[in-house]
Amino acid sequence: MFFVKGLGNFKHLNVAVKDMLSKNGLVRTLVTSSILAKKVSFNLSDIGEGIREVVVKDWFVKPGDKVSQFDNICEVQSDKASVTITSRYDGVITKLYYQVDDVALVGQPLIDLETDENSDTNDAPTPQSNPLSVQSSNKTEEPPTAFNHEKEKEPAETSALADDTSSVFCIPSVRRFAKEHKLDLSKIKGSGKGQRILKEDLLKYIEISSTEKNQEIRTHLQPVFLNQDDIKVEPIKGFTKAMVKTMTEALKIPHFGYSDEIRVTKLSKLRKELKQLPDLDVKITFLPFFIKAASNALKRYPIINSSLDGKCENIIYKKHHNIGIAMDTNQGLAVPVIKNVAELTIIDIAQEITRLIASGRSGNFAPSDLSGATFSISNIGIIGGTYTKPVILPPQVAIVAIGKTHVVPRFDDAGNIIREEIINISGSADHRIIDGVTMANFITTLRKQLENPNLLFLNL
Repeated sequence: MFFVKGLGNFKHLNVAVKDMLSKNGLVRTLVTSSILAKKVSFNLSDIGEGIREVVVKDWFVKPGDKVSQFDNICEVQSDKASVTITSRYDGVITKLYYQVDDVALVGQPLIDLETDENSDTNDAPTPQSNPLSVQSSNKTEEPPTAFNHEKEKEPAETSALADDTSSVFCIPSVRRFAKEHKLDLSKIKGSGKGQRILKEDLLKYIEISSTEKNQEIRTHLQPVFLNQDDIKVEPIKGFTKAMVKTMTEALKIPHFGYSDEIRVTKLSKLRKELKQLPDLDVKITFLPFFIKAASNALKRYPIINSSLDGKCENIIYKKHHNIGIAMDTNQGLAVPVIKNVAELTIIDIAQEITRLIASGRSGNFAPSDLSGATFSISNIGIIGGTYTKPVILPPQVAIVAIGKTHVVPRFDDAGNIIREEIINISGSADHRIIDGVTMANFITTLRKQLENPNLLFLNL
């Protein structure tokens, strides 16, 4: 009994045995192919949020290491979070472009690898040219002999790239990725040589499937009208048209919110005393105090009174505090602006608010009334509500909204229950340039002045 493991063993057999094997169709030829090494540069891809550079914090590989797709390469640190970079290729690391703590640029080479030409970066092998595949010189059914036992084991050993159905070709890491995402490989067309499925094919399939699913949802949610009498078409115009444009741009900004409550018991008492003054000919509400407190806080945190340039590369700090106040008018939402608030008194601000309200009712704002805002305040308290999530008005980078005044029980310093007037405040900021601590400090500074009006007038 002979067990054939390779062609090299035949030179030790006599001619008679060779003839016998050949006659029975048991001689098989091993088809080989050369594997050509190819150098590939793996560039640092875009990791989102407009990040253009990162710091390399740790390497998980070194030159000479062999890696496969999805293997961890390194850890990088942006100004937001740490990100682990994984390999898109199979190959051997030949060069690291950065040391630990170096700054790596998006789109620039991160590492160099040597890959064979059959890897996912190039053409993939077909079943006929697979260096591990075996061909038989006789395709007729072979008699059951001892040699068949060896032959039956070969497909399991040599067709590792083939699917169970022998119709799908991909490497094990791609097959594992498909299994994790519950993808049917038979429905995915491969772009590699011999229609081999690559990692990029899976990612593209997921993206297309997600888009089609969203489209189906949108189609399903569209209203269905029986006839034209069931609908009314009205063109968007005026303030509403401006709001459509502004809000479309506004929601491209990465918002984050911060909320707090302000005790306005002392401020309410002061406001009532001012209303008793005989020479005061203007209505005093809480809003002028909020506007002045916001201006004082902007002096301490000028980044709240800034904007970003068109390319998001520079921060533009504004000298003047031009505060917009969101106002409901007969024509829709408008945001008239009180200019140079830092130079105005509480009475001046109250008079300007009165003028702008009158203009809003008649719908005759001057162009200058609606332009140049550097910060905005929305007063939802005149309608109701407590907390909200105000939307930033570009090119501004922050906004606050104040809720309705309500009376609640609270404890004083001695532990006694007392009556307090409370206003809730909500703020939103552009998280690209403003962090949570800055926004929290800004609102805390504003809150302290409103809870202690003496600090407001002393700008403390």
